[in-house]
Amino acid sequence: MIILINRKIWFFFFAIIFMLPNLAFAQDQNARIANMIVTNTRDHLLLYLNVEGAFRDDTKKAILNGVPATFTFFTSLYQVKNFWFDNKIADITTTHTIKYDNLKKEFIITRSSESGEHFVTKSFEEAQKLMAQVDSLKIVPLAKLKKGGKYQIRAKAERGKLTLPFYLHYVSLKDFKTDWHTTDFIY
Repeated sequence: MIILINRKIWFFFFAIIFMLPNLAFAQDQNARIANMIVTNTRDHLLLYLNVEGAFRDDTKKAILNGVPATFTFFTSLYQVKNFWFDNKIADITTTHTIKYDNLKKEFIITRSSESGEHFVTKSFEEAQKLMAQVDSLKIVPLAKLKKGGKYQIRAKAERGKLTLPFYLHYVSLKDFKTDWHTTDFIY
């Protein structure tokens, strides 16, 4: 009887130990892809999406103190094949970078998908919106797609660790990674 109780206590103890890291990770993982839309123009397949929960308090403070931050968006397009491996058609990586100019009191956002064009705003809310949105990202020319074909587009976003000045390296700023978000469609 005592051995059975000891086994239950040990089992309970190890279950808690192995579940704690997963619970901590689940609470930390709050950034996600939302509102993913796949559409087209006359010539290209386009992607629109938002990242929600990307700006935590520590990130906001770091940016407002002049530390640049970069969001990287990974996008892949696959032709779905039944009973066989999917065929990768496109693999695109884009970045959005934000930098706050303390002297001018303005945010400078650079998007690699828009030929390095700079967006300048004095509003932090607008800067966050520009950073977290992907608008009309050209995936592939429509000529590469087959009419009636099944396709899947996958996207995820991440922010790497912020590079702090050498005297602030003890400050812990967590990066984020969203899960892959997928959308199936027929062209």
